[in-house]
Amino acid sequence: MPDTLSLTFFTFAVPAVLLVGLSKGGIGGAIGLMGVPLMSMAVDPVKAAAIFLPILILMDIVALWSWRNHDDRKTLLMILPGGIVGIALGWATSAYVSDHALRLVIAIATILFTARYFWQVYGPRSKEPAAPLPHRSGAATFWGALSGYASFVAHAGGPPFQIYVLPMRLDPKSYTGASIRFFAIVNAVKVIPYFFLGALDRENLTISATLLPVALIATVLGATIVKHLKAELFYPMTYGLAFLAGLKLLWDGLSL
Repeated sequence: MPDTLSLTFFTFAVPAVLLVGLSKGGIGGAIGLMGVPLMSMAVDPVKAAAIFLPILILMDIVALWSWRNHDDRKTLLMILPGGIVGIALGWATSAYVSDHALRLVIAIATILFTARYFWQVYGPRSKEPAAPLPHRSGAATFWGALSGYASFVAHAGGPPFQIYVLPMRLDPKSYTGASIRFFAIVNAVKVIPYFFLGALDRENLTISATLLPVALIATVLGATIVKHLKAELFYPMTYGLAFLAGLKLLWDGLSL
């Protein structure tokens, strides 16, 4: 067994997988951003991201089954092409673009985006809420590409996806179903570049396998909780988690 399988590693790895599993179950992509940074306290970030990919794929399978009856096909078809382009760009520029710069860009966009939401809902004009936004092809391509790129680099594609999709105010179950399908496809596609970059070696796959039971339990638990949440609770919670994720990304981006 690899030396990484120590008590210190599991002290950080198990909570990391629990958070990502709850996120995959539908509680909110934002808390899933804590996974790689938390595991990175025990192993280097590149290794943490590689360990997470097989776990994410298994979580995707469980989540797809749990949410098989809920989807928003138009949202998925609008944003997915950009996501694939983002993965390709991430692969092509992985040796040249700073992770810190990417995190700062996503952090600032996410913080402004969520602050705008809370101002509209709880500010002086809260009695005049903005109408749900329609699909916009340009915005879908841009935010989808940024989501795919961030997902490739650090499994941090949640906030860009939310920036595009949340303002449309989909039914929570439809939103979650579309999100799960989008990231399931993105993670499956990421296997190809991760394999050619040598990240999916025997040691990393062995470590991933030891964490799979935790991943399964957390994903099912997350799906069970979200299916009982009403829209008036789901959306403030999701925006709030996205705001916290933006702060975390900002901290990571500034920590040189």
